[in-house]
Amino acid sequence: MTLTFAVLYNSEHDRSKVALICGGGSGHEPAHAGYVAAVCGAIFASPNPSQVRRGIDLVENEKGGLAGTVLVYKIAGALAQRGGDLEEVYKIAEYVSSRLATIGVGLEHCHVPGTAIGASHLKHDEIEIGMGIHNEPGNRRIHPVPPLEELVPQLVENLTSTDDEDRSFVPFTGKNDRVVLLVNNLGGTSELELGAVVFEAKKDLEKRGIKVERVLSGTFMTSLNMPGFSLTLLLLPSSSDPDAPDASLILSLLDDPANVPAWKWTVGTEPADTIISPVARSQDETAKDGAHQLKAADSKAFISAVQRACNALIAEEPEITRMDNIAGDGDCGLTLRDGAQAVLEDIKSGKISGEDVFGSVIAVSKVAEEQMGGTSGALYSIFFSALAQPLKVAASEGVTTVDPALWSLAVKQALDRLYTYTRARPPSRTLVDPLQAFVETFTSSPNVDFAAAVKAAGDAALKTRDLTAKAGRSAYVEGDRLKLERVPDPGAWGVKAILEGLQGGGHAEAA
Repeated sequence: MTLTFAVLYNSEHDRSKVALICGGGSGHEPAHAGYVAAVCGAIFASPNPSQVRRGIDLVENEKGGLAGTVLVYKIAGALAQRGGDLEEVYKIAEYVSSRLATIGVGLEHCHVPGTAIGASHLKHDEIEIGMGIHNEPGNRRIHPVPPLEELVPQLVENLTSTDDEDRSFVPFTGKNDRVVLLVNNLGGTSELELGAVVFEAKKDLEKRGIKVERVLSGTFMTSLNMPGFSLTLLLLPSSSDPDAPDASLILSLLDDPANVPAWKWTVGTEPADTIISPVARSQDETAKDGAHQLKAADSKAFISAVQRACNALIAEEPEITRMDNIAGDGDCGLTLRDGAQAVLEDIKSGKISGEDVFGSVIAVSKVAEEQMGGTSGALYSIFFSALAQPLKVAASEGVTTVDPALWSLAVKQALDRLYTYTRARPPSRTLVDPLQAFVETFTSSPNVDFAAAVKAAGDAALKTRDLTAKAGRSAYVEGDRLKLERVPDPGAWGVKAILEGLQGGGHAEAA
C-alpha cells in the first residue's frame, strides 16, 4: 500500500488477468479495500484526482453503490480469476449491477471520528428507512420501532415492488423469481441480530413466491458505527432472458473461493426450506404417567397464584438485571422474565391448570428446560421436575387433591434432589439461600405456615448482599466490588419475587 496516495493493490497480480479497482471514501470497511484494489479517500470523501490517477497508473486500466457492490466485486472478480477477458468481465459486472437492489435502515446516524457528537436526529424509539451510508436521510421514519417481523416485509416490499417508477429498475415479476439475499451490518449490529433479519427476510421472500438461492450475512460494507442493517437482493436471470448470463454461472462465480481478507466463506448451496421443530411430549402423555389427575384445593386460586408469581418476575426484571450487571453477567433478569412469559402462555393454552397440578408442574419444568438459558434454566428445570415426583406418587396412590402436607413433602424432596446437582449451600450468595430458608420454614412443623416461609426466604435473599460469593457468577466478581455495591444476589432475588408473587404480598426493598 502506498501511504502517500492511499492506494491498496496486489503488487503480485497476474497481469494476464483482468484487474478490478474501485475508488471510494473510507469509513465503509471492509469495503472496498477488503475485496479489490482500492483508491481510498478520506472518511466519506471520494479520493482526490491524484489518488485516482495513481490507482489507474498502477493497475493499467463511475457509479457509486451500496452493499450490493460487494456482489459485483465477487462475481466479476471470480470470472477474472478464471481467465475471462475484459469484455466478459465487464459484461457480467454490468449485468449484476443492473439486477441489484439495496435498502438500509438505521436507528441513528453514525459518528465520524474527529467531529463533535451532536444531538440525535432520531428519537430513541424511531428508525429511518432508506438511510444512506454517508448519513443521507432516508425516505421515511417509523415510530415506534416495529418488530422485525413487521419491519423486514416493508423493506422487502420496497425492493421487489414494481409499482413505483423510482424503484422499479430491477424487473421482479412476482412469478418464479430467484434471488441472492445479502444481509449487511452497517456497523453497529450484532451477528445475533443479523441472524434474525436473515430469518425474517427469507421467510417473507418465500411468502412472495421468490426462491432464495444463496444467503450471505455479515459485515460487508459499513458506515462506521451506524446501528442498522441493509438488505440486498440480486435478481438472477431467468431462462426467458436469452441475452443474460446463465444463473448457474453467476451462482458458481459467487461460490468460488476468494483469497481476500474481507470475503466471508459461504455455503455453496441454497438455504434449507424449513426449520425442523423438536417433537415434544404432549401434556396428556405426561399426565397419564399418574393413575389419576391431581387437582388443586382451589383451582382458580392455584392459577391466580402462578400468574402473580410470573407477573412479579416480569416486574422485577429491570432490578434483577441491574443486580446481575454488577454481580454477574447480566442475563439473569431476562432469563427469568422469558420463563415467566412462557408460563403465562402455557396458562392461556391450558397446559397449566388447577385441574392437573402434576401436569402443570411438569409443564413449568419443561418451560425452564426449553425456554430459559443459563444455569438458572437448568436449576429451575431440575427443581420443578423433582417437585412433580411426589405429586405423581400421590396421584398413583389415589390422592385426588393437593394439600399443604403434600406440598411440604414435595418441596423438601425437590430441594434434596437439586442438591445432588449443585454444590452450593447456604450461605453462598446464590438462589439456594432463600430457597433453603423457605423449605426449612415451610416444612418445620405439621402446621404449614406459608407466609412465614415466604418471609424467611425474603430475609435470606436480602442478606445475600452481605455474603461472600461461594458459587455462581458472583464468585467470579471481585469481592471488594460486591462489598462496595452491596446488591443482593440476582438469582436469590428472583426466588424471592416468585414466592412473594405466589403469596400475593408486597416486595421488600433491595437497599
